[in-house]
Amino acid sequence: MKHLLNLLAAVALLVWGTYLVRTGILRVFGANIRRVLARSMGSRPTAALAGTGVTALVQSSTATGLIVASFVGQGLVTLPNALAVMLGADVGSSLVAVLFSLDLSWLSPLLIFVGVVLFLPRQDSQAGRIGRVLIGLGLMLLALRLVAESTAVMVQSEAVRTLLGSLSSDILLEITVGALLAIAAYSSLAIVLLTATLAASGVIPVDVALGLVLGANIGSGLLGVLVMARSSFEVRHVPVGNLAFKTLGALLAIPFVGLWLRWVQPHLDGAATVVLFHLAFNLAMAIVFMGFTPALARRIEAWMPKPDPSLIAGRPYHLDPTALSTPSLAISCAAREALHQADVVETMMRGMLRVIETNDLRLAGELRRMDDTVDQLYSAIKYYLTQISREALGDAESRRWTDIISFTINMEQIGDIIERVLIDVEDRKIKQGRSFSDAGVGEIRELHARLVDNLRLGMSVFLNGSVRDAQKLLEEKARFRDLERAYASTHLGRLTEKTMQSIETSSLHLDLISDMKRINSHICSIAYPILDSVGALAPSRLKPVPPQESKPTLTERTAQQNP
Repeated sequence: MKHLLNLLAAVALLVWGTYLVRTGILRVFGANIRRVLARSMGSRPTAALAGTGVTALVQSSTATGLIVASFVGQGLVTLPNALAVMLGADVGSSLVAVLFSLDLSWLSPLLIFVGVVLFLPRQDSQAGRIGRVLIGLGLMLLALRLVAESTAVMVQSEAVRTLLGSLSSDILLEITVGALLAIAAYSSLAIVLLTATLAASGVIPVDVALGLVLGANIGSGLLGVLVMARSSFEVRHVPVGNLAFKTLGALLAIPFVGLWLRWVQPHLDGAATVVLFHLAFNLAMAIVFMGFTPALARRIEAWMPKPDPSLIAGRPYHLDPTALSTPSLAISCAAREALHQADVVETMMRGMLRVIETNDLRLAGELRRMDDTVDQLYSAIKYYLTQISREALGDAESRRWTDIISFTINMEQIGDIIERVLIDVEDRKIKQGRSFSDAGVGEIRELHARLVDNLRLGMSVFLNGSVRDAQKLLEEKARFRDLERAYASTHLGRLTEKTMQSIETSSLHLDLISDMKRINSHICSIAYPILDSVGALAPSRLKPVPPQESKPTLTERTAQQNP
């Protein structure tokens, strides 16, 4: 029982080490990895080579798939090239398995020692994150040695020998078990290494190990499908295509298992037989299927067509949960969703003027319901951002995180103001059968046009971070304030002329231009983080007030009169 527990603990340590390496590499080099992949998509062969290199670095084809799938979702990469990247990623994963199958046990204590020295003093720094990766590598090597030692003891048991002797090869059962183990461990690499170690120790026959390896490959494809199940259709195309290739490849490889055992196994030990079979399988898949990626891409796009964009306008569309493991990518997804929220707010703002001019109650109701969409998007973006590891963000990404939160809050508050304006217009104008004067309508149109222009400028500032545009936005805030005061004064002038329309809608008119000023203030707030980051904001708008001679208090005057 003790030896079985030691084996399970070693397996858990192997899985944990794989996780540390994968997440650590993505945190340190996530942005650079994305750039390398993005620049290597010119052709399928270069895309496959990029996939091989990136996966050899991050030690996870699933992680590579997450990055590439997000590129497809953003329209940056074609599906055939993305599938080529995944074929290369599987080759990279198998190369890592070959490397770890070598006797590197002497390296484990060195990696753990150096990793801890780097990690503990500076956990949030670049050196600390590299230390985390080294700790993960050391734990993986240590776990493999512990697995070998535990299984060597267990094999000496008579009961274990009897159980192993009763095993008969059932290739389909082995493939199923291997797939389930890869999903449970969240890593096909860990299962392949474990299988190779068990085969080298004699715990499982080599033919059974090869079946488990085929299953681990399918499990890796299934894992990608499950992880991206809630993503957009374009993103899901990549794991589905990768799973199709893996499944077809495993079925085609079944007849070659016997040939591998007959011609290759006699010249290698158990571990080498397993990991080299894994490498040969993925190399053969990359070579054979590389030319079929366009055909498979067409089949997948026909089977899983893109939905009508009008049907997804009211729900989060860019918040890809699969990108959370790469903070820089997740920040980009949140920024795109924030712009989506701003687009909804702009639609509400444009519709608000139509309601004021045409008294369209149906449109007013639709616009007020859109505020619920704005609120839902705000909640979704806020929750998504809280799932991003702040410690994994650099200084620039942390500022961007804060900017996105601030931007979405302003958009949500603008939506609330527009909703209240629409309710006021319905209750105090449309249902009462009142109308604004021609001069009043002209003033509202002028302020509204400035609002729309400033919102577009604010979206540009948020997207590009231009200091010049941010300064221009704050200048517009001062102009809008002066214009609001001037129009309030001219409206009061119309009241003195006893213009009937102005008298009936006076309160609504003043409230409306005041609400527009508040909306403009929220829009201009987008500029503050940009200007503050470059030190372009003054500490205060207040001018220093000269000290005034204070008057004596009542107590002091009484004391002076009665010395």
